[in-house]
Amino acid sequence: MARTQGTGRGTGIDRSLTRLVGGAFGRLGRAGGLVFLIAGLTVSGFGAYEGAYAAGWAGTRGTLTVQQCEVSYPSSASRSSRKNRRPVRCEGTFVSEDGKSTDTGAAVQVRQRYARGAELAVQQTDPPTAEGAMDAEYVQTGMDRAWRWFGAFFGGWVLTGLGVFCLATGFAPFGRSRISFDAAWEAAGRGVTRSVVIGTIGVGLVGAAVSFLVSYFF
Repeated sequence: MARTQGTGRGTGIDRSLTRLVGGAFGRLGRAGGLVFLIAGLTVSGFGAYEGAYAAGWAGTRGTLTVQQCEVSYPSSASRSSRKNRRPVRCEGTFVSEDGKSTDTGAAVQVRQRYARGAELAVQQTDPPTAEGAMDAEYVQTGMDRAWRWFGAFFGGWVLTGLGVFCLATGFAPFGRSRISFDAAWEAAGRGVTRSVVIGTIGVGLVGAAVSFLVSYFF
């Protein structure tokens, strides 16, 4: 009799522990979903922001006439990163396309050095804070760069779709999950969650692939 009662207490403890662990992993899945959702929205927003400027759709369009270009590497950069990445800063005079704005202290980060007198198509993202101030921001324009940023924009949709799925179902895509993927997928199909996830991830994958492919033709 005592053995039966001990077994019953042990079973009760095991069930309580199982519910506790299951609830913890369920919260972990939703917490991970929130991280994916925030990361996806951030990547998409940043990609759209940078892409709009690189395409010349936002900011002030103009030309920067190069006075000098300097290559500088961080002191902590490895030899391989120095070989693969060239942080070049070109300084010169910016003149807006309409001729109404001039900045003699303009500077832009580019991938290669340009000779003195070279004219670079740039976009002024932020004007000087005061007359004569040398704190304006510029980016080099080009549809190849723009399409790569648009690829990042669509890539963020994939993370967003995954975040929605995990938030709605509690499924954790990493480590041990409270529920299996099959169970989570079935639960997602009871409402609009599955359609939203499929549509978001599908558009993200296709959009990112097309954007990066198109960027090579510019």
